[in-house]
Amino acid sequence: MRAIQYFLGLAAVAVLTCGLSGSLGGERAFAESERVAANGSARRIVAVYRVEIAGFNLGNFHLTANFNGSNYEMRGEARFSILDGLIYEWQGTTLSRGKVTRSGPKPAMYALSYRGGKKVEQLRITFGGGAVTKVRIVPKKRPSPHTIPVTKEQLEGVFDPMSGAFLYARSDNPNGDLNVCRQTVPVFDGKQRFDLVLTPKKLVRVKADRKSDYSGPAAVCRVKFIPIAGYRPDNPGIRLMSKSDEIEVWLVPLRGTGMYVPYRIVIPTPIGYGSALATSFRVTGAKRASIEP
Repeated sequence: MRAIQYFLGLAAVAVLTCGLSGSLGGERAFAESERVAANGSARRIVAVYRVEIAGFNLGNFHLTANFNGSNYEMRGEARFSILDGLIYEWQGTTLSRGKVTRSGPKPAMYALSYRGGKKVEQLRITFGGGAVTKVRIVPKKRPSPHTIPVTKEQLEGVFDPMSGAFLYARSDNPNGDLNVCRQTVPVFDGKQRFDLVLTPKKLVRVKADRKSDYSGPAAVCRVKFIPIAGYRPDNPGIRLMSKSDEIEVWLVPLRGTGMYVPYRIVIPTPIGYGSALATSFRVTGAKRASIEP
């Protein structure tokens, strides 16, 4: 389950998760966010992702992102289980807060609380001055001597999993733009420091079906997982993901926002392919938007 959790917080479901960087969007895309901030307007994005692994439906990840001026707050909730928890059950909540700036999102705080099997954990990251300033994990555990330590320098200019997954890709083009796949996202999840290197693969058109109501363009990105620190080199899940060329994220435009957010994520895990699929998006607030092309 560790592998699928990476992209739920990033991209999988919070790969899943995804769109507010001025570095990719150009001046016009940023101008919309700047105008909303100046007017004190608010916008809300609600998304639901269906998560599967090895063909089994684990459950849904619910994301709510609120933007008020230059401030953002994202909340995620999930409950995953197999056979109604008889075999496996995992539930957790996550929260990310920060500001949208001309150079991209600037996280201020990230928190994760989860319970899975016999494991219960609470994690909180505080940011300041463009770097991680504090990490608190309960219960606190002594790191393995085999774990590659994270250095202070490696915690500069990083994103938490939520802001890295949902607030990074932006483009003026609402018809599908492969340039959103040309990026490297530096992430720190409270324990591990890694990069997600996105490269363009192809443009496709998605048709609504019984699994998802989205219809429109999607930029398919190949994702390379690059572990940097905070992990054990002999970890089989880390080795599998770092060697894989099969990780994909499909980014789709939210019309009227300049944002590209994850629609679909596919990653290999030790027990089969994991996937997260957006079954619905809803945008409300300033300059009401729709994902329909």
